[in-house]
Amino acid sequence: MRTKSSATTATPIAVTAPPEARGLGTAQAALGVVAFSLTFPSTAWGLESFGPWSLVALREVLAALVAGGCLLAAGVRPPARRHLAGLAVVALGVVVGFPMLTTLALQTSTTAHAAVVVGLLPLTTAVFSALRTGARPSRRFWLAAVAGAAAVLGFTVAQSGGALTAADGCLFGALLVCAAGYTEGGRLARVMPGWQVIGWALVLCLPLAVPAGALALAHEPVHLGFHGVAGLVWVALGSTFFGLLVWYRGMAAIGIPRASQLQLAQPLLTLVWSALLLGEHFTAAAPLTAVAVLVCIAVTQRS
Repeated sequence: MRTKSSATTATPIAVTAPPEARGLGTAQAALGVVAFSLTFPSTAWGLESFGPWSLVALREVLAALVAGGCLLAAGVRPPARRHLAGLAVVALGVVVGFPMLTTLALQTSTTAHAAVVVGLLPLTTAVFSALRTGARPSRRFWLAAVAGAAAVLGFTVAQSGGALTAADGCLFGALLVCAAGYTEGGRLARVMPGWQVIGWALVLCLPLAVPAGALALAHEPVHLGFHGVAGLVWVALGSTFFGLLVWYRGMAAIGIPRASQLQLAQPLLTLVWSALLLGEHFTAAAPLTAVAVLVCIAVTQRS
């Protein structure tokens, strides 16, 4: 007789995992960062074919359908009631809030300017983690985190000319809700498989995403093209589903603060993708900043 798997009976993934597990967790978190680094360029592509509200809703619907199919095929039982509040935070933060606010911002902001948000996200996530989970990283950890965030922030602001736009409110709001979602998702990924965390968060959003998508498509023009469709597919399946899946697994294995510092490299990766896919340019300061960021990441990993 087949026994269905349950999110509540999964073996917790401890932060004090053996070196092999920590190495795998670091690799998974890094893979999530690579997936996330394509989000802004892919969103810019998606906006070539869809309006902002349509793009966000379709992104959630596609990702939720894939996640729901995986949960159904695996025979996973619904999450325990005590986990619903945490899943709601994940859903509101990383499934709805961050995509919606950044997509609205990217209508008038460049991907380089939007990368400021990602540059600040590791530090914000570490702060949320300390408040939510009681983690107390060392002083050296915090100094390296602040230095890395400052380096990325200075680089990305310089790339965008240092100008503040009307989109900044959306970007800073996205920063806060995403950090909260990452923190809660990382905590839940220690008591249930990471793919179930993002899977159930996506499924929770489906009843709202379907009517929202229908309404948006009725009021926003659609001009289908390769870029638009490819951008939609990536933000739905690459960033939202696969990226968050490996990201939460990585956070569960190596800890939320340490995993969040790997994201210090994300703005630089985003700028590289933006140059390749969107034709944007950046100065020779990129390799210097990359070296500084890698040094900061190395320090946090040893702290």
